[in-house]
Amino acid sequence: MEFSVVRNDLKMFNFEILRTDCDNFFEGVLAAQEVEKLHGRLKTLFGEPVYPSKAKLAHKVRQRVDGIGGLMPGQTLYYKDSGTQGIMAMLWPWKDGQRTTVKIFQQ
Repeated sequence: MEFSVVRNDLKMFNFEILRTDCDNFFEGVLAAQEVEKLHGRLKTLFGEPVYPSKAKLAHKVRQRVDGIGGLMPGQTLYYKDSGTQGIMAMLWPWKDGQRTTVKIFQQ
């Protein structure tokens, strides 16, 4: 899977705020009612989330996540290894319960 495929799929969602949209990084804010649809699409592209999960994060994934600030309870991480690089999709729900920040990037 290539980052461009994931990025193009995101265009079907109605982002309240589009912060960044470039070749290897996407960041936007979704309203709560869009998040479940996004989870469904991300599961199709990435499989089940690697966080939260009963399985321990792979060392390589943990290093990448720690490099961008780590994970907190309530957040969701999808990860797909594409050979030499990995693609991550991270979802951070806001405290207001009405919005979620979505960051998808290739490392």
